[in-house]
Order: sequence, then structure tokens, then C-alpha cells
Amino acid sequence: MNRELQSMIAHANHPIQSPLGDEAVGHLLDHALTDHARVLDLGCGAGEWLLRALTARPAVRAEGVDVSKAALDRAATAAADRGVDDRLTLHHQGAEGFTSAEPFDVVLSVGATHVFGGLVNTLEVARKHLAPGGRVVIGDGFWEREPTPEAIEMLGDLEDLATTHDQVVAAGWTPVFGHVSTRQELDAYEWACWGTLATWALDHPDDPDSADALSIAATRRVEWLHSYRSSFGFLTMVLRESGK
Repeated sequence: MNRELQSMIAHANHPIQSPLGDEAVGHLLDHALTDHARVLDLGCGAGEWLLRALTARPAVRAEGVDVSKAALDRAATAAADRGVDDRLTLHHQGAEGFTSAEPFDVVLSVGATHVFGGLVNTLEVARKHLAPGGRVVIGDGFWEREPTPEAIEMLGDLEDLATTHDQVVAAGWTPVFGHVSTRQELDAYEWACWGTLATWALDHPDDPDSADALSIAATRRVEWLHSYRSSFGFLTMVLRESGK
């Protein structure tokens, strides 16, 4: 089963592709958006952050960048259904190579820092797109407790919460709002992803990808419960450039 299809199915019931609940997403957007903001999402997937921003503020305009055409098609359909498609532009390309003639008031990259080689590198890319006085909304994992070697192998060499914050500040950014995902949000995300993928497999037993999907769902659930549930955390921050 290719990863693009796997991700689309797994996130069908959790369209924010990170461990954040609806209330947290709303608060983060409230602290980032202005009424006439131009918003960019680097690695937008199916565009849920942008769709919510466009729905919340009728004068906002948004652009999303992603390598998945299927995800962008899904975003375009959802935008039309919500009546915001006239204010949304989607780019089918790698986010790391995206350029624009105009800067953006808000740059989003939540759960996609791996695309740019980590948190600090992602912030450097975001800075290139940001208008003076603009805000970046960035989300990344951290170690809440000492991880197992298996967890590090799966999720990478993350830092603890305080060190993650300090890295951001040292890179020239000032946090103006933040949210640490709760245990409920973290668990809800994992249950939703692997439960939805398993449900699809059980409902489509004749599909060539069914057995693989069921196996992936079972494996990911075991990895979560046994290797990283007790140690993984997720931080989302709204940032401004220090001194600006």
C-alpha cells in the first residue's frame, strides 16, 4: 500500500494531520490570523488548516503547497464544498522549493518539519516567505520523557520541551502563543488514524491493499502503545521574529 493512499485513508476522520483537537486549532488560528491575512501552508496535505482559516475569516486568502496531488484534489473539493475555493490557491510541488512574488502574513508548517530537515531549518524556510510583523505557526514533536531506543529510531532524535523552546528562541523567534497537545489529543489522534485504516481494510476485504492496510494499522498501533506513547509529546507555537 503506497504511503499517500495510506495517509489519506488514515486521516479521513482526523483531518488535522497532527495530534490537535478542534478547540486547540481554533485558538492557534485566532492568535495567528488577522482579518485580511495572506496565509501559506508549507506541506498542507488536504488543506484543513487553510480551510478553517478561510472559513473563519471571509477576507483571508490562502495558498497551500504539497507533493500529493490526491491530497490537493481533496483540498480543492473541500474548498468548493465550503464556498471558499475562490480564495484558495494550491501548488503541486515540493514545499522546500516553493517561491512566491509576495510575502505572507502567516506561514504554517505543522507536523511537516521533516520535509525541511528539522525544526530550525523549517523556520529558516518560513522566514523567507514571511512579511514584516508576520506570524509562523509551527508544530513538531518533542520527548516528554526519556524515550526508548525504538522510539528514537521511529521518530528521530528529538529534544525535550524546554530545549525545543530554547532552540526556537536562539534562532531569532519569539513565541506569542503555544499549545502542548494533551494526552487526550495524542491518544485520539493515534486511535483515529489506525482505527480508520483498519476499518477501511475490514470493509474492503477484496481490495488488493486490504491485507496490507490491516497489517500496517496493527503494526503502527503496537509501535505507539509499546514504544513511544509514554514519551512522545507535540508542541505547536505561534511565533514572531524577535525584534519585529
